[in-house]
Amino acid sequence: MSVAAVAVDNIYAIFGHGVRSDYMSLMFLYPFLGGAAVYSLIGLAVRNRPAAGRMYRLGYNLYNSGIATLTAGSFYKGILEIAGTASDFESVFAVAGWALSAIGLAIIAASMIKMRISHTSS
Repeated sequence: MSVAAVAVDNIYAIFGHGVRSDYMSLMFLYPFLGGAAVYSLIGLAVRNRPAAGRMYRLGYNLYNSGIATLTAGSFYKGILEIAGTASDFESVFAVAGWALSAIGLAIIAASMIKMRISHTSS
């Protein structure tokens, strides 16, 4: 996803006559740091993810939706910045993205704690 975000930024810059936006140029950070880095840490903490169950999967899906929303919002804001305009939807993307990410991480953490408790009591 990060590579796709960088490619989209560069292609958009070519067709936009070299005009760039920081929001669009840095949108790759959401999937890179929020995706790869966070899931690497989760992978270190949880060795057996399939055993985590449905709640883990729900948290995983919500978190990924949050990261995708933040990335799309950054792309949208970049387009608006290049066009020299603004919209009320910029804040909707940010609030929805951060909320989905936070809820997803909370559910992932709760399912990891539940999994650890069930493994230690067995």
